[in-house]
Amino acid sequence: MFSRRHLTLLTDFGLRDGYVGILKGVIAKVDPTVSAIDISHDITPQDVAAARFCLANAYPYFPKDTVHVAVVDPGVGTPRRGIAVQLEDGYLVGPDNGIFDGVLSQHRVVSVVELTEPKYWRTDRPSRTFHARDIFAPVGAHIATGVRVDRLGKAVDPESLVRLSVGEARHTGGEIEACVQYCDRFGNLITTVPGEWVEGKTWHAVVGTQQVPYGETYSDAKAEGTVALVGSHGWVEIGADRASAGDRLKVGFGDAVRIVYR
Repeated sequence: MFSRRHLTLLTDFGLRDGYVGILKGVIAKVDPTVSAIDISHDITPQDVAAARFCLANAYPYFPKDTVHVAVVDPGVGTPRRGIAVQLEDGYLVGPDNGIFDGVLSQHRVVSVVELTEPKYWRTDRPSRTFHARDIFAPVGAHIATGVRVDRLGKAVDPESLVRLSVGEARHTGGEIEACVQYCDRFGNLITTVPGEWVEGKTWHAVVGTQQVPYGETYSDAKAEGTVALVGSHGWVEIGADRASAGDRLKVGFGDAVRIVYR
C-alpha cells in the first residue's frame, strides 16, 4: 500500500503576506493528509544562489522520496521552464533557474520533465506572477500522493538544466582557491571548500589582505576578529564571536577566499 511522501517548501515569500499559507491550502486541497514541512521562507528575495545552498544543505536530512518544492523565481511568467526532477532518493519541483544545482551535483537524476500537463495544476490558466500557487505546489502534492513524474509533462534532457555559476574550490600548490557560496543570518561566510579537504592539516584562510586563523568554535575568534572553521554543514566557513564575519570583512557571496595549508 502506498504511503504519502513527505513534502517540503522553500521560498523567498516571507511570512507577512499570506503566500506561504496559500501554498499549504493548495496542497491540502489536493490531499489534506499531505503536510508541508517548511525549510525556509526567509530567503532574500530573488536570491537563487542562497536558495540553492539552503536546499542542498537541508536535502540529506529528510526521508527517502521526500518531495521538495523550492520557489525563488525572479523569472516567473517568462519562458523559463517549470520542472519536476526524480532523483534516486527524492523529488524536486520548481523553476529551472539553477535553484536545484546544489542537489543535482550530489544526487543521481532518474528523470526530468517540463511541467506541461495542466491536469495536475491548480488551474489551466495560471497566474503569470504566482506559479508557486498554481503549478508548483499542486504538482508537488500530486507527486506526494503517488503520481508518477512522467505523467506531469514532457521529458527533458537532464544535461539541459540550468546550472548556477558558483566557483568550485580548486587546489593550487599549497593553497585552495575558493569563494563564498552563502552568508547566513549570523554573518557566517560559508565557502566552497569541503571540510574534508583541510582535515589533518595546519591551515588558515585569507580574505583579501586579511589572514583568518583556524579555530574549532566561533569563540576562538579574537576580539573584533574572525575565525576559520569547518561548520556543521561540512564546509569551511569564516565566522566571528557574537558578530557578523561578513560585516567585519566586508565580503559576501562570490567573493574570493584562499585556504593556505601545510
